[in-house]
Amino acid sequence: MIDDVYNARILDFAGNIPRIGMLEDADAEASAHSKLCGSKVKVWLKMDGDQVADFAQDVKACALGQASSSIMARNIVGASAAELREVRETMRRMLKENGPAPDGRFADLKFLEPVRDYKARHASTLLTFDAVVDCLDQIEARKDKEDAA
Repeated sequence: MIDDVYNARILDFAGNIPRIGMLEDADAEASAHSKLCGSKVKVWLKMDGDQVADFAQDVKACALGQASSSIMARNIVGASAAELREVRETMRRMLKENGPAPDGRFADLKFLEPVRDYKARHASTLLTFDAVVDCLDQIEARKDKEDAA
C-alpha cells in the first residue's frame, strides 16, 4: 500500500526539486501549510502578461509535497494563469473525486494518483497548487484595482 504512494518516481521528484530559492522581483508570493502533517510551501511568481515568466519556491514538506512542488517547478514557466487554475482543479478532482490525472505539460502529476486513497495526504500534495493560485489571485486583484483607478 505505502509502496504505491512512495514509488520510485515520486521519490525521484521529491529528491530533485528545481527552482529552490526566492525571487526578489516577484509579482506575488504566497504560502500554504498543511496543519495535519506540518508541510509548508512558499512560492514566488513573476508574470509576463498572462504567462509565468519566472518562479521560485521554498519547500519544507513531506515527500508528496516535495514531489508535487518539483513537478510544478519543472513545468510552470510559460504556463498561463488559466492553465494553472485548471491544473489545480484537475488535481483536486483526481484526489478527491476519482477524476483523471492532469495531462499536457503537467502529465507527470499522474504519478501522484495513488495518493487519492490516502485522504490525510491530499492537503500536502495540493500545497504548491494552492500557493500558486493564491499568487495569481493577488496579481489579478492588484490589476483590477489599478484598472479601476
